[in-house]
Amino acid sequence: MKSAIALVAILISGFSAAQAQTPRAKPTVEACLAKSKAGPNTDLCIGVTSNPCIGPEEGAKRDSGLIACLNDEQQQWDKVLNASFQTLIKGLEPEQQAKLRETQRAWIASRDLTCNFYMDYFDGSMANPMIANCMNRETARRAIFLKGFADDLAQRK
Repeated sequence: MKSAIALVAILISGFSAAQAQTPRAKPTVEACLAKSKAGPNTDLCIGVTSNPCIGPEEGAKRDSGLIACLNDEQQQWDKVLNASFQTLIKGLEPEQQAKLRETQRAWIASRDLTCNFYMDYFDGSMANPMIANCMNRETARRAIFLKGFADDLAQRK
């Protein structure tokens, strides 16, 4: 009976100690970009959430896990991209707006063709994580590109 009480006490104290520890903030694309101030190190933000999620050991996660990590980061980049696009659209002249829309449509088509080529080339399930990585990387690059213009536009006002 005493050992059962001691065990419960140990478990409770361990639980309280675990609760007292503050978990580290999960890295985000936004936080990384804020730190880098859209300077030359902005490309270092690519992988800021997907790399820790995937982990250091190659092959440790199933393809579905890798894809989930990459898709999560891509969604973060997509938010940056869309916010930057909206800032630009609101601040540009109508002729510039039309050109921005045209370049954005062309970029989407190019990104999709480029990334989906992995399936055409490898023709197998190993292409799926490569496609997810490509989509994340290319979305990040475009987000960084548009953010540079959006930041510049904001400084002009």
